Amino acid sequence: MTSLKPRFCLGDHLPRRLAVPLFGDRETYGLKPVCSDPDWLEWERRAMEIYLATQTRGLGHLINQAEYRVMGRVDLAGRQVLEMGPGRIGHHVYWCSRPALYTLADRRQEMLDESRGVLEAVDVGVETRLLSDTDRGLPFADACFDVLVSFNSFEHLHPFQDHLEEMLRVLKPGGRIVGGIPAEGGLAWGVGRFLTTRRWFRRHTSIDLDKVICWEHPNFANTVLAALDTSMEREYRRFWPFNVASIDLNAVIAFVYRKT
Repeated sequence: MTSLKPRFCLGDHLPRRLAVPLFGDRETYGLKPVCSDPDWLEWERRAMEIYLATQTRGLGHLINQAEYRVMGRVDLAGRQVLEMGPGRIGHHVYWCSRPALYTLADRRQEMLDESRGVLEAVDVGVETRLLSDTDRGLPFADACFDVLVSFNSFEHLHPFQDHLEEMLRVLKPGGRIVGGIPAEGGLAWGVGRFLTTRRWFRRHTSIDLDKVICWEHPNFANTVLAALDTSMEREYRRFWPFNVASIDLNAVIAFVYRKT
């Protein structure tokens, strides 16, 4: 595997007493979920509720919309498209063309059902695949997709380089990865979560976010961007809200990469 030199972000450099409230207690809990842990079990059980409460309204909705606009840069006409971790497909309003078939892949059936309903309502041909919790492999043939879409999923896939190699396997030559990630590990993202999401979790759940942040977001944005830049040709990248190449100053990064 190629050695990757990640970009700078404060999450890698802050003293532990400041890093833990912003990015979780990675030293204590590591990056791999303990599947029997009660906080993780509650997280898994309430995943859809949490998603709807934090990502489809308010600040979470605004941030997602900023990422979704990148879809207008990719031609889907007649394409075979795969989306990993689709959520509610809020980006379909930015499409400039219609795919031949849209395949949805997720490890949660309720998420697949939700996103299938959105696409069927706008008359897009769709099929779904339930992914394994343990297998990093994708249940698709080599070079079968023209476009792979993923918003706010790459921060979950650890180790990311291994998952990226599997995504590249199922992409055709010249195929594209389009999507976005949170600026995880960056100061703005960490402070924003501390002031918003942590408050919601304290009010509505018993989940210890010092654990779950580490397990749910094991990849910092610098690691994801370094892997993409090393393995693919970058066609487009935008940091939001300040379009300067800084993980610490921004909330999300949208991108388009091409398989060479």
